[in-house]
Amino acid sequence: MAQEINNSYLEPQSEKTYKKRLNSWAIARLLPDMKREIVARFRSRSDADGHLQLLLRVTPEAKLMLVFDCQQDEVVA
Repeated sequence: MAQEINNSYLEPQSEKTYKKRLNSWAIARLLPDMKREIVARFRSRSDADGHLQLLLRVTPEAKLMLVFDCQQDEVVA
């Protein structure tokens, strides 16, 4: 007889990782020493670009850039 294995405790983690991978486009604030801080994440480049333009209008002195963050360390092989 085959036993049923309860994997319900694994579902939230895998779902969380999957949702994080959907938001690949990000707006990053450039910091000293070549560091960056992610300000916001988006699913599409056009959404991220529109939000970046708005942020640059509101805070013109901010150093922001649009990046594609593939998050390779979280991808399950």
